[in-house]
Amino acid sequence: MAERADAARNRRAILLATEELLARFRPEQISMEQVAAAAGVGKGTVFHRFGSRLGLMTALMQERAYALHDAVENGPPPLGPGAPAGERLLAFFDAIVDLVARNKGLLAALGHAVTAAPRPDPDHADGHPLHQAWWAHVQALIAAERPDLDAEAAADVLLGALQSGPVLRLFERGEGKRVAAAVHAMVEALLRASCTVGLPQVE
Repeated sequence: MAERADAARNRRAILLATEELLARFRPEQISMEQVAAAAGVGKGTVFHRFGSRLGLMTALMQERAYALHDAVENGPPPLGPGAPAGERLLAFFDAIVDLVARNKGLLAALGHAVTAAPRPDPDHADGHPLHQAWWAHVQALIAAERPDLDAEAAADVLLGALQSGPVLRLFERGEGKRVAAAVHAMVEALLRASCTVGLPQVE
């Protein structure tokens, strides 16, 4: 069923108000009353729509994550279709690191990383579809660029690194640029290695 126009406007206003408040306050300092006042809606509307502050923060994080997913699926290259696999892989990791860096407080409040991307498992079909899509995207790009590699394991390692405790602590300390540089270098190294595959060894 399509969302009513007024309900859609309210949802957009609430999420926008939450974004503006997050620019000035930590997530735990923001109340549902503040969000309602900033959005120009009743407190009951916020609770009815999102259930709790956690539900509201989760919805905002999901919207940001789906915006990235839409850019991957439909946006311009190199993040979107039309660029070589290697360029798309670099652009994806640049974008996902930026997403985490810009939303580190929100992710900390939610208690998990949006980068969690478990391998699609037929025995666990309830995995988050966005996480599965990102894993599949990375795996496919690695397979296209490095057919000599175990692309599934490589995708697990690259995405898994972004949800490790030490890396998340770097984000929390505001060192997202260090993470971005390290991840970019790792992906570039993986791509450069493809140029040496099959070359004779120099004695």
